[in-house]
Amino acid sequence: MARSHRAPCLRPGVSITFLEPFVPLFRNPHLQTIAGHYWPRPECSAPVEHRLVQTEPGVQVLVHSQCPKVGQALSPANAREASAPPVVLVHGLEGSSDAGYMRSLAAAALSAGFTAHRFNLRTCGGTEHLCQTLYHAGLTTDLHAFLRELPAPAFLIGFSLGGNIVLKLAGELGSEAPALIRGVCAVSTPLDLAACAARIAEPDNRLYEARFVRRMRARLIATGRYKNQDFAGLRSVTALDDRITAPSFGFQGARHYYETQSAIGYLTKIRVPTLLIQAKDDTFIPYRIYESAAVHSNPAVHVHITDHGGHLGFVAKAPNRLWVDRAITKWITPATHS
Repeated sequence: MARSHRAPCLRPGVSITFLEPFVPLFRNPHLQTIAGHYWPRPECSAPVEHRLVQTEPGVQVLVHSQCPKVGQALSPANAREASAPPVVLVHGLEGSSDAGYMRSLAAAALSAGFTAHRFNLRTCGGTEHLCQTLYHAGLTTDLHAFLRELPAPAFLIGFSLGGNIVLKLAGELGSEAPALIRGVCAVSTPLDLAACAARIAEPDNRLYEARFVRRMRARLIATGRYKNQDFAGLRSVTALDDRITAPSFGFQGARHYYETQSAIGYLTKIRVPTLLIQAKDDTFIPYRIYESAAVHSNPAVHVHITDHGGHLGFVAKAPNRLWVDRAITKWITPATHS
C-alpha cells in the first residue's frame, strides 16, 4: 500500500495522489533490490549522443543524450530542444548512465516526448581520466554547470546518491531554481548520509557494502592517483569516505562530510515542485529519516511512501512492472502543459 504525505501542490506538476498504487511482485526487500538491478529493461531506438561537457577547468563529465525527434540535433545551444522538454537523470553510488534504471526511465521519458540526458558524475562511466578530482554525495557544481547549458529548465531525476545531489542543488538555488529546474524527483534517496552509511554497515547489508567498497576502490585506482595499498584496512563505505573522499574535498573526516552534504539540510529551501519516492523497507535507508519534520515542512516537497520496494527496486506485478518509470513520467508529463 502506498501512502502520500500531501501538502499544497505547487505548479507546474500534478498531485501525487494521481500516481498508481505500487503492487509489489516481491515483498522481500532484498529480492526487490536485486531484481531492480537485474530486471530486463526496455531500450529506446533513438540515437544516443555522447557528450563531454566541461564543467570547470580540468573537469569533464559524460552525458548521454537522446531526443524523441529523429534527426534533431542535441547541442545545448539548439533552441529546438526546448520543444521536447529536457529531463536530466543522475545515477547512484558507483553507478553510471548505463544503469538499468537510467536506461528504462530515459526510454519512458522519450516515449512521453521529453529529451533525456543521462548524466554521469565525474569519474563515472569510464571517465576517470577526465578530471583531477573525485565525486561526492553533495557535489552539485557539475550538474549546475550542465543545466546552465540547456535551452530550457529541466526536470531533475535522481536515484539514490543522485537523489541527494539533485535535492541539494534545488535547495542551494532556492528561489533562483525555476530558471533552471522545472521540478525534482528523488528515488530511494539517502537524505541523511551518516544514518544511511551506518545502515549499510549492518550485517544484513554486508554483501552490498563489500560490493560498493570494491567498486569504489577500483574506480579510484583507475584515476591513477591511488594504489592498492592506499585502501589497506578499508572495509566500509564510512572508512573509505573518512580516509579518501572527505580529505579530497577539504572535509574534516566522514562525519563533517556527511553533516554538511546531506540533502535533509536543504529541503526547506526548495522552491520547485519536488517528489520523493521511498520504500519503508529500503535495505539501505532507515525509514525514520522520512518521518522527520524537515521532510514534511516544505509545501513544495511531496513524499510518496510505499510499504515495499527495497532500494531502487519497485518491481511491480504486471502490467505496471517498472512502476517508478511510469510514476515519474506521469508526474512530470502534465507539467509540460502548464
